[in-house]
Amino acid sequence: MSLQTLKLSNKNLVQTNSFINGRWKSSVNTFPITNPATGETLAEVADVGVEEAELAVQAAHAALSGWSGRSAQERQKTMEKWHSLILQNSSDLAQLMTAEMGKPIVESRGEVQYGASFIKWFGEEGKRVYGDIIPSPKSDRKIVTLKQPIGVCVAITPWNFPLAMITRKIAPALAAGCTVVIKPAEDTPLTALALAELSREAGFPDGVINIITCSKAESVGTHLTTHPLVRKISFTGSTEVGRILMKNAAENIAKISLELGGNAPFIVFDDADIPSAVEGAIASKYRNAGQTCVCANRILVQSGVYDAFIEAFTEKVRALNVGNGMDEGVQIGPLINAAGIEKVESLLADATSKGAKVTTGGSRNSSGDLFFQPTVIEGVKEDMKMSSEEIFGPVSPIYKFETEEEAIEMANNTIYGLASYFYARDIGRIWRVSEALEYGMVGVNTGLISTEVAPFGGIKQSGMGREGSKYGIEDYIEVKYVAMDY
Repeated sequence: MSLQTLKLSNKNLVQTNSFINGRWKSSVNTFPITNPATGETLAEVADVGVEEAELAVQAAHAALSGWSGRSAQERQKTMEKWHSLILQNSSDLAQLMTAEMGKPIVESRGEVQYGASFIKWFGEEGKRVYGDIIPSPKSDRKIVTLKQPIGVCVAITPWNFPLAMITRKIAPALAAGCTVVIKPAEDTPLTALALAELSREAGFPDGVINIITCSKAESVGTHLTTHPLVRKISFTGSTEVGRILMKNAAENIAKISLELGGNAPFIVFDDADIPSAVEGAIASKYRNAGQTCVCANRILVQSGVYDAFIEAFTEKVRALNVGNGMDEGVQIGPLINAAGIEKVESLLADATSKGAKVTTGGSRNSSGDLFFQPTVIEGVKEDMKMSSEEIFGPVSPIYKFETEEEAIEMANNTIYGLASYFYARDIGRIWRVSEALEYGMVGVNTGLISTEVAPFGGIKQSGMGREGSKYGIEDYIEVKYVAMDY
């Protein structure tokens, strides 16, 4: 499959060059974008470097005063136009996303809607960035606080949500009056470039939005995150890289938001509604073939319902449809690359060698090299690697516990603290467990928690800062105190 074979209505969405200062920037060097479902090369994309990254930062800096000088209402109108264009082109964007990332087309369509929602939400929220007048201890002084845009922002985004992770980061930045430089993941730049084309059509001034495509993530990323003109960095990715970026940000005391690794527990208590818990676990674990930072990484089931849950859950998992994400009805697409599937196999081998038992799946699927059969493995213990590592694949490890206290201890026994889930009906238990779980987000009797109106983010080594909701714009704002004598 090539990009030319996609049935796109808007051919302008197919772009393969970086987007800097309102113009498409080519390069003598390119790198291939591969369809993970078929192994075919979709396109060759401009492989730019530090020089182009510098141009992008300078363009964003030059555009800052003009964009921040517009009223919040003016910025909102441009963002609303962009939002409308994304929805008008939703089918094309979904096709591009599935082609380069592999997720089922129905999930890609959902991501377009989800990603667009942040643009609409923050366009409106930008009009509600209020300052304060503070009662002064002196009768001839007024104390005023102003909220102003922080400046040039850098967003480094992952491959698993190539549209929504961009909009979730840059929508609050744009609404606040900041300008942005985006470095999308090298596996999935086509969706990002399509967004850039639509932003150009929406009328954003040159330099407000810039996108750098490159395979040299380390050198370009270092340049962007240590640049003295960059005042805010937002990154979604691994905890290991997050630590490096924190050190880079310290060089210029730049503000940083990090959404890092996860090890989400999904707890099923004896008093849970088991059919609902099964459906919630399927939704949480197998969306995007398990390649999400908030998907259930450990499923903890209380002994009284353990056998019933395993039986019902395994039956549902066995029925999941694996195949090319472009085909309607497919529920599980490919993993992103060979490293992803090799990691899944390694974690399974470790668990089974230590006594865990696969109840369904456990091997590659015949659909292609990067497809893995949805898997359930029971009898998993905390000394197995998959208990501490992010699986990032369609594998569900099941653990047995006896008491509420044991479940909380097991759930919190990790360096991570992003998302968590549990199913219960006792109201006392719901409050106790919600407060005891050491996670930035808790889903109670639900396996899906993401929405533009709620604060998304983690604690411990899952990061800092929040994206979405009224809190999401605060990371892109500086508070200035003005003392005015008269």
